Amino acid sequence: MTRLLVEVEGPTEETFVTEVLRTHLIEQGFIDVNPRILGNARLRSNRGGIRSWPSVKVEILRHLKSDSGLIVTTMVDYYGLPRSGSNGWPGRQQAAGVIFEKKADVVQDALKADICSELGESTEYCRFIPYVMMHEFEAMLFSDCASFADAIDRPDLEAKFQAIRDQFGSPEEINDSSDTAPSKRIVKLMPEYDKILHGYFAASDIGIENIKSQCANFSAWLSNLESIP
Repeated sequence: MTRLLVEVEGPTEETFVTEVLRTHLIEQGFIDVNPRILGNARLRSNRGGIRSWPSVKVEILRHLKSDSGLIVTTMVDYYGLPRSGSNGWPGRQQAAGVIFEKKADVVQDALKADICSELGESTEYCRFIPYVMMHEFEAMLFSDCASFADAIDRPDLEAKFQAIRDQFGSPEEINDSSDTAPSKRIVKLMPEYDKILHGYFAASDIGIENIKSQCANFSAWLSNLESIP
C-alpha cells in the first residue's frame, strides 16, 4: 500500500506528475502519486530558484516521519540548486568538478545520505529517493522531436527541434549556458510556447517509455520507483 510524494520545482513539473507520471506509476502498483511544489511556490513573492536545503530537508523529514507508508522523491533542476554556504544542497559543490554523467549521481547520493541518516535508516532501505534533472523539464521533450512538434501543433518545427537534439549526446545534456536552457531554445522558435500547457501535451504524446529510452538519469530514477511496489 505504497504512496508517493513528489517534491517538485514548479507548476510545469507538478502538471507532468499529475497528468502523466501518476497514471504510469499507479499501473506499476502505487496506490497514490501526488506532487507538491517545494515550499508552496504559489505563495512566494519571489518564485525564482530553489529554496535552501535546510528548509527543504525539514519538509521532507516531516512527511516521512508522519507517514510510514510514504515514499518521497524530488524533481528539481541541478543548475538551480544553491551550491554552497548555509543554503547549499548536499553534493552540489562537489558535483561541479565531475564529468557530466556523474553530476546528478553525486548530488542524489548526498541528498539521500543526509535524509537517511536523519531517519536512522540505511540508504538501501530508505524511503527517500531523490531525482535531480540535469537541466529543466523541457530537455526531456527532445526525446522524440516528431511527437513534440506534433503535440504542440507545430510540425514545421520538427527539423529545428531535431537539429538541437543532434548537438548533444542525450536530451538531458541540452544546455550550454544560461541563455540556452531548453525552454529558451523552444521559446526562440515558438514565442507563444506555454511551459505548462504545451509541456503537458508534448510529454503525453512522447510518452514515458520514449523519455526513458533517451534520458538515462530519468530512466534510472523511474526504474527505481517502479521496483518499489
